[in-house]
Amino acid sequence: MTVPASLLAVLENLRVFTAPSFATFTALVTGLVAQTGKGTVTGMLPGAGLARSWSHDRAHSFFSRSAWNAEILGIVLAHLIVRTLLPADGTAVTVAVDDTLFKRRGKKVFGAAWQHDGAAVGDKPVGRGTCFVVVGIIVELPFLTRPVCLPVMARLWRPKTGASKVELAASMVRLLAVCLNRPLHVVADAAYHGKALRHLPERITVTTRLPANAVLYDLAPAPTGRRGRPRLKGDRLGAPAELAATATFNTAQVKRYGRTDTVHLAERTCLWYGSFHTQTVHVILLRDDATDTGYDLALVTTDLAATAADLIRRYARRWSIEVTFAEARDLLGVGQARNRAENAVRRTVPFGLYCYSITVVWYALHGHHRNDAADHRAARPWYTAKTDPAFSDMLAKLRRVIIAARFMANDQVRPTDAEIRAVQHARAQAGLDTAA
Repeated sequence: MTVPASLLAVLENLRVFTAPSFATFTALVTGLVAQTGKGTVTGMLPGAGLARSWSHDRAHSFFSRSAWNAEILGIVLAHLIVRTLLPADGTAVTVAVDDTLFKRRGKKVFGAAWQHDGAAVGDKPVGRGTCFVVVGIIVELPFLTRPVCLPVMARLWRPKTGASKVELAASMVRLLAVCLNRPLHVVADAAYHGKALRHLPERITVTTRLPANAVLYDLAPAPTGRRGRPRLKGDRLGAPAELAATATFNTAQVKRYGRTDTVHLAERTCLWYGSFHTQTVHVILLRDDATDTGYDLALVTTDLAATAADLIRRYARRWSIEVTFAEARDLLGVGQARNRAENAVRRTVPFGLYCYSITVVWYALHGHHRNDAADHRAARPWYTAKTDPAFSDMLAKLRRVIIAARFMANDQVRPTDAEIRAVQHARAQAGLDTAA
């Protein structure tokens, strides 16, 4: 198999395997990126051009029996992302945490169960499959106006068995902070709060959406000197709606979702005793300019130093992990693997999510050209507003490079008719313009 030199340069940074396993890893990454059918394990082999050369058992064995650790691979990938795509000044790394369901059939699929499916359409957001809690590093690339979330860790969550989603997230965040040796700003939705996130190391802050039924309290008063245990919390402030009814809102400009909005903000330092116990938190209430009463967004954070506008911008960047889930499913086929054994189930989805991150890293380091968006508009004039390359563009460009490396030999001989037809067929299957 021929792997493009630029892609191999990225993969060389991820050598946490034996030499034979690294060769298989390289082939499967190339195959998952290049395949245009299903993102199954056997679908990776024709994508890599190895369907007639390798036994499918070699690919299945890599996920079910080979001695490699998906989290170590993710940590090494995180180091690569921080080293190449983030400033080297030691600033904090923004990390998004969320979970997603990959639908699976079959009674023997390890970890599969009926559970909540946030991507489901209809009145019953329930599906059967395997749920993974994912941690991704949010990066801002110079050629994009939107942030991108690059997954670096993922753990299988099993309903009513073992650790909760919040406990899995807290464990991964702690590990990532230790390995990166950088401060982390964690952003998550309202589901991620509770005892597991209490008293994290000082270098880790958590910003999440405040549930509407959360009860807030004032800070604990100073000890009175009388007998008995000092009070752990102050007077009851109530739910966010009660807090908003008496709060003073100030007008501010905030950057979120690629635009600058005029909003009204109210802030309060207090305790969320039921979730963070005695740890001091900061609550931000946001009211849009068109709203007269109440609030539209309530955030709670353990970061007491950041401004309210910075926290809102930070939380808005959390949406990038939802985009990553959708693109990884639809474009790479992550979650389509049909394996059932425990090791294979635990490894295949993280592997696919890491391929998403690898594709973006490759494009940022080797694939981007300043005329990419303009060329896309010229070839497809109906995309008049396109200014940034999408992940689909990054993936298409990497596929073209893989196709060129596979079929364009280094020796300067005229390609045969069969080779020309193979190139044309590969480009057509990839949905690419042969003139590109």
